[in-house]
Amino acid sequence: MARKIIHIDMDAFFAAVEQRDFPQYQGKPLVVGGMPDSRGVVSTCSYEARKYGIHSAMPAARALQLCPQAIFVKPRFAAYQEASRQIREIFRQYTDLIEPPSLDEAYLDVSLATACRGSAMLIAEDIKRKITAATQLTASAGVSYNKFLAKIASDLNKPNGIHLITPEQGPAFVETLPIGRFHGIGRATEAKMLALGIKTGRDLKKCSRELLLQQFGKVGNFYYHIARGIDNRPVNNHRTRKSFGVEMTFQQDIDDPELITRHFQDLLNKALNKLQQKKLVARTITIKIKYANFDLITRSRTLNSPLMTVTSCSRLVADLLKKTEIGTRKIRLLGVAFSSLEEQVQSRSGVRQMDLFA
Repeated sequence: MARKIIHIDMDAFFAAVEQRDFPQYQGKPLVVGGMPDSRGVVSTCSYEARKYGIHSAMPAARALQLCPQAIFVKPRFAAYQEASRQIREIFRQYTDLIEPPSLDEAYLDVSLATACRGSAMLIAEDIKRKITAATQLTASAGVSYNKFLAKIASDLNKPNGIHLITPEQGPAFVETLPIGRFHGIGRATEAKMLALGIKTGRDLKKCSRELLLQQFGKVGNFYYHIARGIDNRPVNNHRTRKSFGVEMTFQQDIDDPELITRHFQDLLNKALNKLQQKKLVARTITIKIKYANFDLITRSRTLNSPLMTVTSCSRLVADLLKKTEIGTRKIRLLGVAFSSLEEQVQSRSGVRQMDLFA
């Protein structure tokens, strides 16, 4: 029996909450995120702003250039979290199998739901109505037999739309999809696929599993299956945090290696404190550098023993920095993230501190 998966995606969520709470913003190009006189970026924007080419992750200064009359506001996360809580309460009226990747979206597995005569489309329509009634916000919905296609479907009729992709339609639909529209294929992977002559799902389907594994590693298996409309990932209602990270964007670009090292020291302290508060340790550390021209690089190292001390992590960061261009290129952003997380090991004397180079 085919699964029934719904993907709910709120329409311009942060901006919509601002326009709801502040009527003077309604019908106007609104940008939520950093200010244009800073190094901030766009978090999200209203549909009125999108008409000017503004989009998420764009520098706020560029957004102002595209739309000089745009209104810029800083995020109010408490308001967004409250709206998200209300929306998830609505989801629970239909199923306990809910996976929310972020505040403004969620996957629902309604395969065994009895509401609305068990129809996933009717459930999605009912959810959309209840969201609007409870929050005065609109959502778009995608309905299909797996998460990949439900996610794609929710984006097809935005805003306030709904779209169904049936098991019979899925494989043919994927064949016509431009490779850049595949959820899970970012810009770098898209560029690599285009260089290999892979422009659509049909081109991807022609590639052997061996070729995809050779070119893209383990994720090649995922590409092989989604090219055929196959995605067996379950809706996971017990998601665990995969990483903890912190980053900072500078008002002025920096290139002094000593200053960069000090900033990384601060980032390490903050990230390790986060891990300690959650009683977690990590085996992988990743540094992130965004140069002044917006080129973004990451460097990672995974070890057998957990990373727990600032001193040891600092040595590792110093080694990773040798594989970058610090000192020769100006930098606008630095970041540190820990992944491969696991719970701290407890001993009679407390947490067992395992040093990186022990």
